[in-house]
Amino acid sequence: MDVESMTTNDWLGVFYAVFVFVAMIYVYFIVFRPANKEKFESQRGMALDD
Repeated sequence: MDVESMTTNDWLGVFYAVFVFVAMIYVYFIVFRPANKEKFESQRGMALDD
C-alpha cells in the first residue's frame, strides 16, 4: 500500500471503514452480552405498542 499517494478521500474511507468495524463489534458485544438480556427482552414488543 502506497501511503504517500493516498488522497484525502482515501484516508476518509479508511477511517470510516475502521470506525464502522469497531462500532459493529461494540454493538455485537452489547447485544449478545448475557447481562443485558433482561434489558433487551423488556423492549421486545416496543414497535408493536402503538
